[in-house]
Amino acid sequence: MPVPRRLAPLLALPAAALLLAGCAATSTASSDADEAANADTASSGYPLTLDNCGTEVTLEQAPERIVTIKSSTLELLLALGLEDRIVGTAFGDGPVPDEYADAASGLEVLSDKVPSQEVTLAAEPDLVFAGWESNLSAEGAGDRGTLAKLGVATYVAPAACKEQGYMPNPLTFDEVFREFEEAGEVFGVPDAAADLVAQQRAELDAIEPSDASLTALWYSSGDDTPYVGAGIGAPQMIMDAAGLENVAADVEDTWTSMSWEAIVAANPDVIVLVDAAWNTAEQKIAHLESNPATAALPAVQQQRYLIVDFPATEAGVRNVGAVASLVDQLGRLGG
Repeated sequence: MPVPRRLAPLLALPAAALLLAGCAATSTASSDADEAANADTASSGYPLTLDNCGTEVTLEQAPERIVTIKSSTLELLLALGLEDRIVGTAFGDGPVPDEYADAASGLEVLSDKVPSQEVTLAAEPDLVFAGWESNLSAEGAGDRGTLAKLGVATYVAPAACKEQGYMPNPLTFDEVFREFEEAGEVFGVPDAAADLVAQQRAELDAIEPSDASLTALWYSSGDDTPYVGAGIGAPQMIMDAAGLENVAADVEDTWTSMSWEAIVAANPDVIVLVDAAWNTAEQKIAHLESNPATAALPAVQQQRYLIVDFPATEAGVRNVGAVASLVDQLGRLGG
């Protein structure tokens, strides 16, 4: 068979020259592949290092096997479309919202409370996403240093950081949305996080807060001594956005204890009741109406109650919905 004219010069080259040329081509291709890989890694945002509640966390790639602790962390990942990466959930505060029910239906529940380190590690996670710093302790899912040595990264919802300089003071919706964006970076889905923020900002902007200048008590739990929403956390943020004045706004904390005497003296116009499986709104109403001191409050006598689900009381994807719900309930109360 005749040799095509364009191949003849190559066939005329000595074998050694062809070998050298092949090596050079292989080296160039390898170099190009390395550069492309490095470019892909850089464009993906990894490796990623961040200061999370005072702990340095470095991720070489997007986490693929995630354990969530608390509803706030689970629901954020579901909102970002990451249910396929969740290998276990724990310490849920109640059912997920209807919009996430299908995505959450097949997830394994590791524990109703904080899972032990043994249970956590059995799920073989590469990252544990905790709603509270206290979830990551030797008595809980494992302390952060120990888990890191075992190859398991940890990430705490930033709004839950307690140390000065890390705890939001006060928590704002801008900070909540920033945390969604940070989660988008951590889990490698920045576009999904941007879409979530845009959607929630639009929903928040569409809410018209009450202009009735009503005072409110945010009653979370407690019988002998009530535990209430204070001046710098999610309850304050939600009440502000709904147009309510928190009677405990002067306390520089996320939550605080408040005596019944102080509550009676404050005489709130409305009472926000946190509805939790372990301490329902109905139980709180029964206590308010049976306690001689609070039974005389006009808000109790007129049943000027507003109800919010417990999972909406921590920074997360339910906060905007909680504002809308409070405003709607106020409208039905005539406030």
